[in-house]
Amino acid sequence: MRNLNKVISFILCLLLVFLLAACTGGESEISVENLADGSGEGIQLGMTFDTFVMERWQRDRDIFVSTARALGAEVNVQNANGDVEEQIRQINYFIEKDVDVIVVVATDAQALSNAVAKAKSKGIKIISYDRLILNADTDLYISFDNGMVGRYMADKIIEDMPDGGNILKIKGPDKDNNVRLVDEGFNDELAGHGIRVLDEYSASEWKGEEAGEYLAENDDKLGRIQGIMCGNDALAAGAIRYLSERRLASKITVTGQDADLDACQRIVEGTQAMTVYKPIETLAKRAAQCAVTLAEGGQINGVGDGQYTTINDGTYNIPYVSIRPIMVTKENIDEEIIESGFHLREDVYLNVRNENE
Repeated sequence: MRNLNKVISFILCLLLVFLLAACTGGESEISVENLADGSGEGIQLGMTFDTFVMERWQRDRDIFVSTARALGAEVNVQNANGDVEEQIRQINYFIEKDVDVIVVVATDAQALSNAVAKAKSKGIKIISYDRLILNADTDLYISFDNGMVGRYMADKIIEDMPDGGNILKIKGPDKDNNVRLVDEGFNDELAGHGIRVLDEYSASEWKGEEAGEYLAENDDKLGRIQGIMCGNDALAAGAIRYLSERRLASKITVTGQDADLDACQRIVEGTQAMTVYKPIETLAKRAAQCAVTLAEGGQINGVGDGQYTTINDGTYNIPYVSIRPIMVTKENIDEEIIESGFHLREDVYLNVRNENE
């Protein structure tokens, strides 16, 4: 009877997974071929987020939790509210609870290695979710191709500034390793196009006010620039708010990433040139499947929804599942954002008349 129940549980798990994959438009987003026994029953996952200030993280949380539960696992979610010491306490809490896997959206890429080492010494697997924890030998890093994000930003600036010119950079926190990866991709793509970075600034907390305050302090530079590379849509929002006060919105190319709803609204309004859509559903579902796989002693690969490779965290080469992002402009926003179901048409076009209707 026990074996029969296990078979029934396995079949139900497969059905749930196939139903989830079917909702993604045909591309398989979850692979169960590596699950050790086909069921996540009894598995305990801990998930600690840097913050929920950024719009996208709540989506990540909800999709990850629902997928993990469909696979039979339970998830304990914690929010560090941007405090690295609090995140370390949360990791220690998960260690005390003896969870099977801890999934970390790192507050500080360089400050968690000791906490990770402690967890690994207890046999707990660690996943760096979207942000790589440095020098920590985590069991997996799963994220989007951040270098590609930077290249997309540069591509739009190059398109809008074919004869060269000056730009400003308003980047995210230095403690976020993704900022470095995005910046490297941006610089590589921009090289040789005659575009000069007049100045750059690293926001400490991804807050839009920081971008506005920086531009106010550097107002004298606005007459000499044609573009602003903003590290995400929150920073772009702050920059565009200030540019609007100076009657410069839409006259200066502004980039972003994350495809936040207000960023998509700005794109159709013409004040933000582009954003980068990172299919969160793909990332969160794949990460949940990987967490269950690791908990059951299985191996990770990149089947269906991510290229499997390795990445160096500063000390160790660790497994890396890289998912390709999508550049979004006014020309393809309907196809990539609305038709994909990421945002509703009426919300994206709330402030403008949709010419297609």
